[in-house]
Amino acid sequence: MSLDLLFLLFLLLRMAIAAAFVVTASIITERSGPVIGALIATLPVSAGPSYVFLAIDHDATFIAQGALASLPVNAATIFMCLTYVVLSQRHTLVVSCGSAFAVWIGMASIIRQFDWSLTAGLAANLIAFGICIPLLARYRHVKMPLVSRRWYDVPMRAALVATLVAIVVSTSSWVGPRISGIIALFPVVFSSIMVILHPRIGGPPTAAVLANSAWGLLGFGMAIAVLHLGAANLGSPIGLSMGLATCIVWNLTLWWLGRRKKVVPAK
Repeated sequence: MSLDLLFLLFLLLRMAIAAAFVVTASIITERSGPVIGALIATLPVSAGPSYVFLAIDHDATFIAQGALASLPVNAATIFMCLTYVVLSQRHTLVVSCGSAFAVWIGMASIIRQFDWSLTAGLAANLIAFGICIPLLARYRHVKMPLVSRRWYDVPMRAALVATLVAIVVSTSSWVGPRISGIIALFPVVFSSIMVILHPRIGGPPTAAVLANSAWGLLGFGMAIAVLHLGAANLGSPIGLSMGLATCIVWNLTLWWLGRRKKVVPAK
């Protein structure tokens, strides 16, 4: 078997694995309501596989540097969510989603111009979430209508994430860790949620999923910082495991706190 064919088969396998993660997570999101859906959507179901595959091809230094570039991009994602949430209350999918993507692309283009330190990346996240979380709070409490799946949903979601993984894996060697880290954080899950749910259930219920994702995204940012520190000091496998554990523990804590608020004390 030629090296080119072997590379192609390995790339297709990586794309299929990543697509399976995202499709499963997005289906659960549709059926579990905006709160649980948001917690699932903010797990590293898209960026995680991309970073795992990058770690297979590159050393720990590459992963640590990529994580530094990813950290401020997480701040761009929460501004993208805010843009969509606000506009989707009154506007069409094209206007809301198009504007949200424009915000993300614009901010990511600015981010790539700078060499980010861990402190600067964390500061960008704290400022971004300090602004966006209060603004998103009023849009969180909307009942999720029943969603009927259509035949093209799963193929479209699979194609989105498979394309992302193919771009990250195929270009990482010549674009370097900074661009790879930015591409790896392209919001595939949020994109599929917007594109699929908005035409069916309307802007406000779809926006509720993204509005509830704010606290989860904050934890995701912390997980990226943990990934950077873990990869730089302990190697890629441990760094990736620490980052995943951070996301899971953070989101489980949010879920537990949410359940406690619903408990009515006995009189």
